[in-house]
Amino acid sequence: MDKRISYWLEISDYDFETAQAMLKSKRYLYVGFMCHQAVEKILKAYYVSLKNSQPKFTHRLTYLTESTGLENQLSDAQKLFIDELEPLNIKARYPTYKDKLFKKLSFEKCEVIIKNTKEFCQWIKEKL
Repeated sequence: MDKRISYWLEISDYDFETAQAMLKSKRYLYVGFMCHQAVEKILKAYYVSLKNSQPKFTHRLTYLTESTGLENQLSDAQKLFIDELEPLNIKARYPTYKDKLFKKLSFEKCEVIIKNTKEFCQWIKEKL
């Protein structure tokens, strides 16, 4: 496998493991953030596999799905998941958003985010 693809896969897996650790330690804000990171990086692995080049610097999951043609392959549930996950990258970083996110991200909600992240990443891995 191409080293660039392996790089993105390894850090995607690492970020997902970190999300799971954040769930265990009840740091729910960072569950969402790290799940976003895991999905972003696996999408970048897929981008490299398709285009044989690195994607532009971005955190936008919708850009990555559109630029790889995945937006036409996503189920409605996957589209909703991407829409839900996308703002967690930015909003987790700024104090004005953190309070709102703390109220939305319960243990149960984070369990769903973890489950959806795992399924989405597995789906992409099967395409590689």
